[in-house]
Amino acid sequence: MISASFEEITKTVPERSLLLPLRKTAGRNRRGVITVRHRGGGTKRKLRIIDFKRDKISIPGKVAAIEYDPNRSARIALIHYTDGEKRYILAPIGLSVGDTIKTGEGAEIKPGNALPLDSIPTGTLIHNIELEPGKGGQLVRSAGAAAQLMGKENKYSFVRLPSGEVRRFLVSCLATIGQVGNVDHQNIKSGKAGRGRWLGQRPKVRGSAMTPRDHPQGGGEGRAPRGMAPKTPWGKPALGYKTRRHKASDRLIVRRRK
Repeated sequence: MISASFEEITKTVPERSLLLPLRKTAGRNRRGVITVRHRGGGTKRKLRIIDFKRDKISIPGKVAAIEYDPNRSARIALIHYTDGEKRYILAPIGLSVGDTIKTGEGAEIKPGNALPLDSIPTGTLIHNIELEPGKGGQLVRSAGAAAQLMGKENKYSFVRLPSGEVRRFLVSCLATIGQVGNVDHQNIKSGKAGRGRWLGQRPKVRGSAMTPRDHPQGGGEGRAPRGMAPKTPWGKPALGYKTRRHKASDRLIVRRRK
């Protein structure tokens, strides 16, 4: 087993005003039908309200603590703004207790500050990028993730995402400077099945171990080869089958990740 290092955590009790109850669905929809298999159980958690919009324009805030968030791989930073409000943001590498952060065109180019892409120099590492201005950051939010601003042309900027995809964004979209912290998250090894159960993962059964009535790959004497492309229990292709539908935003992709 390889566990995470919590050396950067400075506060163990979360801010009560920024907590919400988190009700689990165990993979079931509103009718109680399982729509996502192999989910259920797990440790109880509370939701931390994260400020992805970063709409406190020109109001400086001070980093009060770096905290653990059970709902994401990244660490979060508790910010005390000068107007008295408290908010959580994603904690990038290099952000520590006592630092000051700011949002807006006049902010410095340093980790934790949020600026429009138009105000960020080419080549800068960024995260928490908006797809639409004012909607809030939706891309590059997991531990260790970082995108790079490649260039600008007219009203668009070109950003290389962690997947290798190069995509156009409006220059008015906000992004946060720096790389998301907790880079060593990718090195974690569960070490035992029980650790997955803590996370709400239930056991998975191979299709080849089932009967023909339960799975297309089931049945047969002994271990039989599949004899077909891998399929879901309902007969749909499971590997290499394109599921992405046509999206209006596809036209903004300059180079695909594949």
